[in-house]
Parts: sequence; structure tokens; C-alpha cells
Amino acid sequence: MNFNIDSKALVKTNFSTPNTSSLTAKQTVEANIARIGFAQTLAQLQTKNSVNSSTILNPRVPSIAVKEGDTLSGIVKNQMQAMGKPVSDNEATRLAQDIARTNGLSNPDRIFPGQRLNLSALNPDATPASAKPADAQTALSMNAASQAKATSVMRPPSNLLATNHPVLQKTLDRAVAKGFIPPEDRQKVFDKILTMSRTYQFAPDDFARLTLMESDGMNPKASNNRCHGIIQFCDGPDRGAASAGFGSNPKAILGHSVLEQLDMVSKYFDETGLRNGGPTSLDDLYLTVLTPAARREKAPDANLNIAGTQAQHLYVNRDKTAPITRNSIMQGLYQNALERLGKHESSLLAQSTPNTS
Repeated sequence: MNFNIDSKALVKTNFSTPNTSSLTAKQTVEANIARIGFAQTLAQLQTKNSVNSSTILNPRVPSIAVKEGDTLSGIVKNQMQAMGKPVSDNEATRLAQDIARTNGLSNPDRIFPGQRLNLSALNPDATPASAKPADAQTALSMNAASQAKATSVMRPPSNLLATNHPVLQKTLDRAVAKGFIPPEDRQKVFDKILTMSRTYQFAPDDFARLTLMESDGMNPKASNNRCHGIIQFCDGPDRGAASAGFGSNPKAILGHSVLEQLDMVSKYFDETGLRNGGPTSLDDLYLTVLTPAARREKAPDANLNIAGTQAQHLYVNRDKTAPITRNSIMQGLYQNALERLGKHESSLLAQSTPNTS
């Protein structure tokens, strides 16, 4: 992270994963319970090219997959027309804002082909009470009497299972399962990220997407020998490690917890002017970490001046001979989040499925 020109030369990071074999049975049960909300995250990020298909969590929640050329207000007008309730341009814009909030989008103008949107905001009264996400989660968690007894004793506080900020929630669940965050710190980390999101005006889910790219989802020991920690603070003068107070010994960052590193992130965001920029989109948030100077280029498809080799997801069409643009960054961050969270959930489901052979 260079405040001016250079960016970290990103090489394949060998993420250091703490030993999770010492997790207690109680922690394991809590981790399994917290997985309930994953389907909403996956439904929001999935890339199936079907229209109005069901979400995985609830087949009665209306959704749509974005197609090339779609706009959020255009989707609203088409959907309302199909429902026999045509709306004006102004009303379509207002409803588009509602959908953006429902889906955790900081900018309603930034949607991408393949992105799946929850459209329940267009007709909230049409969703039966039994089909609401919170009730669906309860049904999943209570699918057997023995499991119900376990959840009554060990269920985390209800705010841990909240459907708000689903990408952040699942990133934190994954970080706890991988040993990146102690279970007792999870709520504190969540609260601190929400506080930061208000201070720097970014979407909490966007911060999760950033860390999934930079540190495999808040691994405090992630390092490529030059850049370290949850957002990869880099060594060198006037770079990220220096802003965090570790200019003389950048690797010392690795000895600090996620909770402690979030304080370093706040300091870095202050020094890079993120507080003063107004609402922060996902691409601006990520460029603040990658190469702050590149934020000056506002065109979504312009070639950004980013030094070094970056993660393949960030390039146009994932082609490392192609440029990196704001649009390719956005698409890459969304897809990377889908892949990492999806792979983790698939692994957990495989572990919990009884072997009937």
C-alpha cells in the first residue's frame, strides 16, 4: 500500500492458518449453528444466469440474476410492469435504492452480470411470514429435537445470526472456524467493523470482500514476506506498515490480533483520506488498500496505474496480460468472495454429512 504511486507486489501468499484442532466441542457446535445464514450469502453472490429463480435458503424469496446491460432502476421498472404495477422513473429510482439496501450495495449504479439480487423489497407484503429469512433460519436450526436442545443451550446471541451484512457475517464465521479470530472476539470484531463502516462510509460487506482478497478473510498472520496482516500492510517508507506504526519492524504486525489490526486499519484509512471522501464504493475502498493514488481515475473501464503483479481475479477477464480497471476490481472481489465462502461452506457440509456407506 503506497500512498502515492507504487503498490505492493502481490505474490502468492502462503496464508498461515493457526491450529484449529484444539477447538472445544462447544465451539464446534457454535460454529455449526452460525453456518445457518450461509445460504443467504451464497444466494446473493451466486452467478447462475436464470431469472427469478429461488434463493437456496427460501424458494419463495424473489430474486433475479443481472444480465449484461441491466440497470437497477430498469430491473425495477420491468419487474413492476410484470406485476401489473407500472411505476414512474422517480418511483423506480426510489425502489432501486430500497433493493440496494436490501442487498448491501453501497452504490445502486454498480451491479454486474451474474450478480443475484433479492427483490423482496418490491413487494414486501407478498412474502409469507413463514418464508422470512429469520424464520427460515430458525427452522433450519430446529430440524431435529436433539439439535433444538443443543441450540437452546449454545446458540450464539441473536445478533450473531442477523441477516444484515451477510457477507461479513459469513466471513467472520469462516474466520472463527479457521482460527483467525477467537470465538470470544467475533462480536467485538463485528461491532468494530460496523463502527468503521459508519466513520468511513463503506458497506460492511465490502470490507469483508476486501479482506477475503487480501488475507483469505481476516487472517492476521497472512504474509507474502513484504506485506502483512488482514489488509496486507507493506514495508517501506510511507507505506502501510509505517502508517500503522510498524515501519521499522513490519513483520511485528503478525503478532497482533484481528481486533488490534483493525485499529491499524483505521489509522491507515485516516492517513489516506478515506474519511473525507463521502460514501465509499467497493472499488474506492479496495484501491485505498491497493494503490490510493489510483482513486483519481474515475472511469470504470480505464486502465489503472497499479504496479506489480496482482491477484488474477483483479484483471479484466482474469487475464494477467490485460489491464486492471475499476469494473474488473469490482467483479473480481465479488467472484472471489463467492468462491471462498462457497468452498468453505461445501467443506463444512461435507464434514457434517453422515457417512451412510
